[in-house]
Amino acid sequence: MVPHLATAQTGPLLDLEKKILEATPAIERWFRLEWQEHTPPFYCSVDLRNAGYKLAPVDTNLFPGGFNNLPTEMLPLTVQAAMAAIDKYCPDARNLILVPETHTRNPMYLQNVARLMQIFRQTGLHVRLGSFSPDVTEPTPLALPDGNMLVVEPLVRSANGRRVGLADFDPCTILLNNDLSAGIPAILENVHEQSLLPPLHAGWALRRKSNHLKAFDEVAKKFGKLIDIDPWLVNPLHSKCGDVDLRENVGTEELADNVSALFSKIKKKYKEYGMKERKPFVILKPDAGTYGMGVMTIKDASEVRDLTPAQRARMSVIKDGVAVTDLIIQEGVPTFESIDDAVAEPVVYMIDRYVVGGFYRVHAERGIDQNLNSPGSQYVPLAFAQQHAVPDLKAKPGTAAPNRFYVYGVVARLGMLAASLEMERTDPNPEVY
Repeated sequence: MVPHLATAQTGPLLDLEKKILEATPAIERWFRLEWQEHTPPFYCSVDLRNAGYKLAPVDTNLFPGGFNNLPTEMLPLTVQAAMAAIDKYCPDARNLILVPETHTRNPMYLQNVARLMQIFRQTGLHVRLGSFSPDVTEPTPLALPDGNMLVVEPLVRSANGRRVGLADFDPCTILLNNDLSAGIPAILENVHEQSLLPPLHAGWALRRKSNHLKAFDEVAKKFGKLIDIDPWLVNPLHSKCGDVDLRENVGTEELADNVSALFSKIKKKYKEYGMKERKPFVILKPDAGTYGMGVMTIKDASEVRDLTPAQRARMSVIKDGVAVTDLIIQEGVPTFESIDDAVAEPVVYMIDRYVVGGFYRVHAERGIDQNLNSPGSQYVPLAFAQQHAVPDLKAKPGTAAPNRFYVYGVVARLGMLAASLEMERTDPNPEVY
């Protein structure tokens, strides 16, 4: 199944697909050489937007929480990729602790946790759940929608203070599926004898999207040179505005000026590509944070000055009540893909350097220029069922599912490579990472 691409402006994108398919050997060799120099994130997911005139990542998540939405056909490949990832850090690993989000009563999220446990058990690991939440003081059962149960247990520090485990369980590896938005818990600091994945500076307590976007600028330029395209075709324009307090109306004028400047750059690109009818928009989002919180579509700089008190309040606080002071202004990339007349965007999942599947995030109540990662979204995993198929070089651009999904995988891996560079450059202990 290939979702309907509802746009007549498919020329640039079809040309991009054609160039990527023709350059496949060069692209794969380039990635292979990059992974000799850089360590890929343990796992990640990348949200893409297919606008017909460009295909670009709009978010890279280093603590992906939707593994339950992947098609079951992709599980064997997922297990193989997980084996490769574990081998890098602890080849003789026997035990793994998975640390989930603290809001573990969410049934959809619990299904993701169960799927991750299933994947890592298949790699030959004993897997148990550990939590640093003060509310978890003893083994706590969590009910899955199918009637099965998970058990989460309190993390404890070893007697020598150098290891983290459970009361009767000493792991080689601690895998975080908690994005640390609320801060880094003391129990996870100064862990010297185990692999802590992803590293603590990947969490939103320290991570900043602006660092990722800078790294992606570099990756997109290299990729553009490799296959002879304008990097803009895979990279949204962006800028950062700091020292903003929308609730108190501090920094609003500077933010509006920055929004206006980015609109000018976007319009210049639209003019270059002959898109006279296209109306640009930008996305305001926090420099740190996830779950689609604090995200707003802006179609004119004046809207920034005219935000309502309710809008200011929504943009001022994100997950776990963290205040927002730095904002990213990102070129809006509309999605022209749809499933059953509902707008859709592809989400690609990776473990180590391998694409392991994906799904379409679909939202019937959102427009092509709005954030789809919000309540009411649904997930269609069937779209990537053919992802393992070899691209068909003879197919007409835009018509073959394997070709579309291969292109998605390439652009998603650009996001993964940028995350790798980002993690290297922001690592507080580079000699350890």
